[in-house]
Amino acid sequence: MTGRRIGIAAAALILALTSHLAAQPSGGLGWWRKARFGLFIHWGPVSLQGTEIGWSRGGERRGRRGRGKIPVEVYDNLYKRFNPVKFDAEAWVALARAAGMDYLVFTTKHHDGFCMFDSKLTDYKITHTPYGRDVTADLARACHAAGLRLGFYHSQPDWHHPDYRTENHPRYLDYLHGQVRELCTRYGRVDVMWFDGLGGKPEDWGAERLVGMIRKLQPGVLINNRLGIPCDFDTPEQRVGTFQNDRAWESCITLCRQWAWKPGDRMKSLETCIRTLVTCAGGDGNLLLNVGPMPTGEIEARQAARLREIGAWLKKYGESVLGTRGGPFKPWPGGVSTHRGETIYLHLLDRAGWPVRLPPIPKRVVSCRVLTGGEVEVIRTDEDLRVFVSGTDPKTPDVVVALDLEGPAGDIAPLVTYRSGSVALNAKVRASNTYRNLRRYGPDKAVDDDCLTRWATGAGTKTAWLEVDLGRKVRLDRAVIREAYDRVGAFTLEYRVGDAWRPFHQGKRIGKRLEIRFEPVMARVVRLNIREATGGPTLWEFQLFEAGK
Repeated sequence: MTGRRIGIAAAALILALTSHLAAQPSGGLGWWRKARFGLFIHWGPVSLQGTEIGWSRGGERRGRRGRGKIPVEVYDNLYKRFNPVKFDAEAWVALARAAGMDYLVFTTKHHDGFCMFDSKLTDYKITHTPYGRDVTADLARACHAAGLRLGFYHSQPDWHHPDYRTENHPRYLDYLHGQVRELCTRYGRVDVMWFDGLGGKPEDWGAERLVGMIRKLQPGVLINNRLGIPCDFDTPEQRVGTFQNDRAWESCITLCRQWAWKPGDRMKSLETCIRTLVTCAGGDGNLLLNVGPMPTGEIEARQAARLREIGAWLKKYGESVLGTRGGPFKPWPGGVSTHRGETIYLHLLDRAGWPVRLPPIPKRVVSCRVLTGGEVEVIRTDEDLRVFVSGTDPKTPDVVVALDLEGPAGDIAPLVTYRSGSVALNAKVRASNTYRNLRRYGPDKAVDDDCLTRWATGAGTKTAWLEVDLGRKVRLDRAVIREAYDRVGAFTLEYRVGDAWRPFHQGKRIGKRLEIRFEPVMARVVRLNIREATGGPTLWEFQLFEAGK
């Protein structure tokens, strides 16, 4: 009996210590935050089909609904034809460096279960293809030789493994943990472990035990938040995260539309890439930009060219992004800010908002300059900081203004930068449609004080409404609406009178930013009634302003 009690106590102590270890940051966030920009790579035999990795597999997805369009007997045998003879690890690493990136995260196993490394625990792997080489080993050597930080993406879901989410799931966990052990012991230093549990719970993956093992084998590693426990950083996907400087985050976003390679896939413009990168930095986050190599092993020429263009921009203006922290001005509809040392960098992304008016800061601006060309004048008052920019190139995707201060910029607490006059803030809001009922796309996101959140509707939505209850009757004379995708073709602004709605403004397109002025109306409940739209209307902002303010 005594021995059993000691055993139970020891087990409880081990569990507590493991839980404590799993929750502790590794201490490596310094280099990661300075890097700000990394390369994500999704690759595998599926590139032979040009369809999405994992999700296009037609077999059963235990734990998820749906099936892909490629029959499982076809998908699971693609590896027998996979022979990427033009794969060049050094070329991939050189391209990441040319893009201005300091780290790389490679997909070692996606949800389809195929291993892009020479795991001793399965035959379903890259070394059993006609190519026969361990591409992960080659890539690890190239990263280490070039001083590029190395990360591994590894999916916990495995729709190929016979034990996954069956009565033999504990046996699958032994397989999962064994493969992670291989990645942490056979490829030298690992800087990032990037998991993807599709919302699974910690117990689904034995997460605390797994993290404890990783921390022991790779003490300096960073671990993302997709094991069901927070670990070191958050991972907003295909969207820029919100301003968050008290916990690290990284947006993972594709350069084209698919994660895996697709012939002729639509690629993001240089302007979009630059704006996405600086907006991540302004929110105090990183950007992990994804490419999908071709079946040959090469990164498509046009995608490689785009990465080099980003690198060329960073070579000129990288001081305003790399090695900075977000703020002190929180993002506003027309831009973001970053800072380092005694300098604040303003990234001005929308000329319609010029001159820029920002909250006053408790430090004197001793000098200012436009990194991207042009002239700037800064006027500081007790009410605001006004920035007047002129002579800039209209084609510049990001006008960067540097403000040199008398003292460290990092001492300044984050400042809310806009919409202080809006009576929609903190109002009760409801809508006719929200994308998949996801909270992060709720109607309140169109009237909050964060310009990086939005109300999104379903892709097939043609009509929708957004209703704002101000809580009291207010005399209104102005509204500002910002749309994400220019999908609205006709809309009406209405206010409620009894059980009826009375229109007071009709319009067609909303577009990037629309400011509406109208004859003052007294209203408590106002509705934006979208009467025609294509593809599902999505709003960044819907703000109402009191007359005379």
